[in-house]
Parts: sequence; C-alpha cells; structure tokens
Amino acid sequence: MASIMTAVGEWEGQVGDVWAKEWQRTDRSFSELTVQLAQAIADIAPETGTAIDIGCGAAETAIGLARANPAIKVTGTDLSSGLLDVARSRVEGLTNINFVLGDAVSEAASHKPVDLYVSRHGVMFFDDPVAAFTSFRQAASSEARIVFSCFRDWSLNAFARDISELTGAAAPTDAPGPFAFAPKDRVESILAASGWRDVKATHVDFDYIAGQGDDPVEDAISFMRRIGPAARAIRLANEEERPVIIDGLRQICESRRQDKTVLFPAAAWIWTARA
Repeated sequence: MASIMTAVGEWEGQVGDVWAKEWQRTDRSFSELTVQLAQAIADIAPETGTAIDIGCGAAETAIGLARANPAIKVTGTDLSSGLLDVARSRVEGLTNINFVLGDAVSEAASHKPVDLYVSRHGVMFFDDPVAAFTSFRQAASSEARIVFSCFRDWSLNAFARDISELTGAAAPTDAPGPFAFAPKDRVESILAASGWRDVKATHVDFDYIAGQGDDPVEDAISFMRRIGPAARAIRLANEEERPVIIDGLRQICESRRQDKTVLFPAAAWIWTARA
C-alpha cells in the first residue's frame, strides 16, 4: 500500500506549486490553529532581535509576527519558489521581513545569533531532525526560543484518517512527512538530544475547515483534490480507481458538512523550548 503522505522533495516542484495556488484555502483550513499558534508566539517573542520562520509557506505566520513585532527582523525560509512568490506579494509594505528560498538550517547559520524560531507545520520534513535542531540551537542566542506546531497522531486528524480508510493507504511512519512529529516522546527526545531545554508541548484540538459557502461540499472536494492526502491518492490512482476515490471523497465531505461548512476534527501539538 502506498503512503498518503507528501515527501520533502515534492515541495520543490509540483506540490509546492499547487499549495501556492491554494494558499487562501490552506490558510483557511488552519485558521483555528493559527490563532492559538500566534498567541503562543506572542507570549514569548522578544521585543527586538532576529526571527526565522522554518518552512514559512505563504507566510501567514511570518507576516503576523513581523506585523505584531515591528522591531524584530523576520526571515521566512521555504523550499518552494512558488510559495515564496505568494509570500512576497502579501507583505503589504512591511520593512522588517524578507524571504529566502532554501534550507532553513543554512539560513539560521548565516543569521546567528537567532532570537526566535517559529513554524506552522514546517519542521517535520528533515531527514535528520536531531542534526537540524542542533544546528538551530547552535545558531541561537543564549535566550532564544522556538515555537512550532505539528500534527498529533493521524488517527485524530479526520481529513487523513478518513482518506486512509477510503483508499487503504498505509498509516504514516516516522519518515519525514506531515505526521513525523506526531509522537510526543519522539519530539521530546529530538529536542533534548539537540540541546533544547524547558521543553513543553500543548495539545490543540481544532476544526480543519475544508469547505465553505453556498456549496461547501463541492468547495471541499475541489480543495481536497488539490491539497492533502486525498490529492495524493487521486494523483497516484489509475484511471479505474480515480472516480471511485472521488465519489468516496464526496460522501466523506457530505458526512462532515455542518450547514455551510465542511469541518474535519483535527489535532495538533504546539511545542515551545529554550536554547
């Protein structure tokens, strides 16, 4: 059985380009989580200094940080040039933010000392996470903090679980991908081995908003055919399997409809630590 998850290299090409086109619906899907992540960042952000957004995507988190903290210099890093093009179009005259295409680890080293690292679901794709987080810590100032979100177990995230049940896809493993940081003890071990301290994990339950409007089911199907595990399953399916998956997706979205919204229960961690 094939995995339903996205591989890191795909962000540099097709997947990253699709996310760039779907950034508004993607931000919408994470909107409830984003509010809580932004508050966690605000609680510990320094008044001044240097911040890096790891895997910034279309930069909702980085832009929010830069707007709320004008004395902080924010750098967003990502592997997708398409997503960074979107990010640059959204800065609305902010002068304390810039974006860099490439590896967040290398960018951290060139900006040291870094006072704050943030990420909304961008840290789960490193081939060697201990080495990556060690590099982040080594580039950090003595009082630096890190704040990031990641998914909890895939079975608690209905948009992934329902599609896995539909397609018979294998459950995700610890390999780089969206659910690589789901096990709490694994992330604790990674951060401890990397030299981070005062590690804290807060569990967050939220509604993943897949569709809205007068026809939220069709909106959700359109979105999920392009973003996430359903999109991957459809892309990899043969001509006979594809319409069956799409019909099953429609039934799933109908079952998750609440008036003018299609909602999937979702679960995440928000992690904080100190250098």
